[in-house]
Amino acid sequence: MEASSTPALSLRRVTKRYDDGTLALDELDLEVPAGRFFGLLGPNGAGKTTLISAVCNLLRLTEGEITVFGHPGASMEARRLIGIAEQEPNLDRFLTVFETLVYHGGYYGMSGAAAGERAEEMIDVFDLRAKRDVRAPKLSGGMRRRLLLARALLHEPRLVILDEPTAGVDLELRHELWRYIRRLHERGTTILLTTHYLEEAEALCEEIALIGGGRIMARDTAAGLKETFDAATLEDVYMKTVAAGRRDLLDETPAEPPAPTGSSAS
Repeated sequence: MEASSTPALSLRRVTKRYDDGTLALDELDLEVPAGRFFGLLGPNGAGKTTLISAVCNLLRLTEGEITVFGHPGASMEARRLIGIAEQEPNLDRFLTVFETLVYHGGYYGMSGAAAGERAEEMIDVFDLRAKRDVRAPKLSGGMRRRLLLARALLHEPRLVILDEPTAGVDLELRHELWRYIRRLHERGTTILLTTHYLEEAEALCEEIALIGGGRIMARDTAAGLKETFDAATLEDVYMKTVAAGRRDLLDETPAEPPAPTGSSAS
């Protein structure tokens, strides 16, 4: 494991309010130690995607500060330390598997020869050899997932963000991806995983944070969370924190005023 007192990721009072008034992140604080396998769980609309976009410098914060291994989040140094496999495949339809990887390497400053060599390596690692010269639209959903992971890891980032990496894949491929992700972590890579599969988070993550309403609502190991909330399962913890918080927000929504009633009798 990577030993470092500098956190892999640090967010301080991070706030994002969109132009329509939506508050996606609300003075959120989060620190992920170097070398940690860290899970981020929350429902749609909780702020996960906005948080990831902020870390990857894909949007402008309203307030707050982000650092990646001590580097300002907006710096090129920080960007080169991050690899991301997005939830929605955003692959160039005109590029083959090999060309996709080489192009990605060039974006991160790798020479053509170095990017090509690394691309061939990742093609073998993710069992994409038979699809090397196939364009993205002709790949199956599972093959696209493999390519997204290969692309995210091509430039050997120290922090890897996996946004729903096994969404929509079959059980066999899910467990295959789990094995590779575990090996990646064993080599010292810091991993930030978002997932809707609670069993996936419990099986893989050393520490888990639950996010709701743009804030971190709870954080601990899976065992620690269950003990703190007197819960038998991680699902029970989720229901007592994130789901309960959403119900409270609904309860606070002003009700429609009652319709006026007439005073005269018919």
